[in-house]
Parts: sequence; C-alpha cells; structure tokens
Amino acid sequence: MDKPTTIAVDLANSVFEIAVSKQPGRVCQRRRVTRRQMDCFFSAHPASTVLMEACGSAHYWGRLLESRGHQVRLLPPHHVRRYRLGNKTDRADADALLEAGRNEQIIAVPVKTVGQQTLMALHNLRSGWISTRTARLNSLRGLLRELGIVIPKGPRHVLPSVAEALSSQRVAPTLHTVVLACCEEIRQLEKNIQQVQVQLSIAAKQMGAAQSLLSVPGIGLLTATAMLGFVGSPCRFLSGRRYASFLGLVPKEFSSGHIRRQGAISKRGDSYLRTLLIHGARAVLVAAKRSKHLDRLRHWALQVQKRCGHNRAAVALANKLARIAWAVWSRNTHYEPAYLNPCSQ
Repeated sequence: MDKPTTIAVDLANSVFEIAVSKQPGRVCQRRRVTRRQMDCFFSAHPASTVLMEACGSAHYWGRLLESRGHQVRLLPPHHVRRYRLGNKTDRADADALLEAGRNEQIIAVPVKTVGQQTLMALHNLRSGWISTRTARLNSLRGLLRELGIVIPKGPRHVLPSVAEALSSQRVAPTLHTVVLACCEEIRQLEKNIQQVQVQLSIAAKQMGAAQSLLSVPGIGLLTATAMLGFVGSPCRFLSGRRYASFLGLVPKEFSSGHIRRQGAISKRGDSYLRTLLIHGARAVLVAAKRSKHLDRLRHWALQVQKRCGHNRAAVALANKLARIAWAVWSRNTHYEPAYLNPCSQ
C-alpha cells in the first residue's frame, strides 16, 4: 500500500516553492515553479494532501487544486510561523508547513467559495472607502481650524460648514479649488459606500441564513453578511462558545494547578467582525434603556451594565449575541425573544 503523499506549497506572486513528503519528517522532492507550471504540476501529480498557508490567493488555489482531485488544508499563518527553523526563506516556510500539518491540534481554515470571497471583497472595499473618507474629513477640519474655523466632529457637520465658510469669504480664494475638489471626493466616496450597501442588501436577500442572523438583536446587514463571508458555515464550530472564542470574545486564561485566572478578552480572530458585534451590542444597550418592555437578554445586559460599566457590558453582550447567532444560524431558525413579566422588572 502506498504511503499518503503530503505536498507543502509556499505561495507567492509568481514563484512557488513546493516540498513533497512521503514520510513524516523527510522531504523527498523540492521544486520551484511559476504560476503556469504550478497548475501543470498538480494536474499531473496523483491525488495528495496539499498544505498551504491561509494567506493571499490561498482560497483561489485551494478551489483549483480541489477540482484537480487533491485534498487541500489551509493552515493559519501564525501557527505555521512557530515551526519555521532559521531564517525566513521559501524553503524554510515549506518545511514549516509540513511540520505544522502533522499537528492535529491546528485547525485548518475551510476553503472559501467565490460567493464568500465576493462578500469579503465588498466589506473590504467599504472599510477602505470609510477610512479614506474619514481622512479627508479630518484634513478639511484641520485645514479650516488653522484659519480659525472650528467644525464639530461628525461627517454631517463638515460639508455644510465648509460650504458656509467658502460662501462667507472666510477662506482665501487660492484654496477654493482644492477645498471643493476634496468635498467632491468625499461625496463620491459616500456614493461608493452606499452602492456597496445596496449590493450587500441584494446578496442578503438571496441567502436564507442571512434572514436568520438578521433576526438576532444587534445584528444588522453588515454583521450578517460579514459572518456569511468571513466565517462561511457554522458547522465549523461544535458550540456557540467555540464560535465566540473564534471571534476573540472570550477571556484570556492564566491558570496553573488549582488557581484559575481570567483576564481581558483574547481579541483573536477577525477584528472587523468582532468590532461589528460590539457596536451592535452598544446599540442594543442604548435601545434597552429607552424600552419599557424588556426581554431576558436586554434585562440581563442592563444588569451587567450596572455592575461592570457600559464598555464591559457591551463586550459581554457581544459574546452572548455571537452565541445566539451561532444557534439560529446552525439550526436555520429565527431568534424569538423571551419577555419578562412586567411585575418582575
């Protein structure tokens, strides 16, 4: 019986390092191939287990190699890095992949579909445009502050205040052209951001799982589509706590013997998705203060806020929302709030 073959591939833009191993701990073949040669190499090679880091273009190559009959495992780069010996080279990275692939405790990243990567691309573009818009708004505020014109924080204040300053001749005519160009760029960025949200809304309507996630308090269009794109399937996790841990919403632990210490949240996983959940939790807390009829979730969140403060309560509620999201997502159902008896509030 032939021994299973494992192939490690160090991905790059144009040149790829390949290490073939038929015996654990030993490399029997090495090759450096171009992008075109890589496809030919795996098309001619018998079905094997292919190891790659979950980095740029990894999901594309994963889908391509799976279509060629190979089994693809994408390993988290921060775990693979620990197995690299010596200096960072393509050869050392390929060897580190082979060693990391032998560790069963390292959980592979599922290969994303084209639809998932499309959702991720929309979110990434939106985040980039929001960062650029914020930079332009702050540039205008700083420029006019030097001229004695103070504009309050917030996008809704900047453009009207700039237009008023220009019309009142408080800004030198030499600056009018560049200031107006900056304002036009901000308007275009806002149009781009709105267009992305329209595309996300269309995508959400075509996905049944998005409707289940949207039923959870604090989870809106952005959070639901981000979960579908960045996470993929809830079946990756055995429980809601595992899902919350994946998002970095559980406490760090420093334990030894009979002493157990827990600290701040781990902040592992995707920071963008974690931020969306925490912002959603803040919105739930603000709305709960104004509500006269509370369900058990909001009542619990307000009790935590009284004991620990607003920020900690928001993070704790985000943890709870992540677990609820996993439950409704994995069961393909909708969230149904359990309301308290008015006499017990």
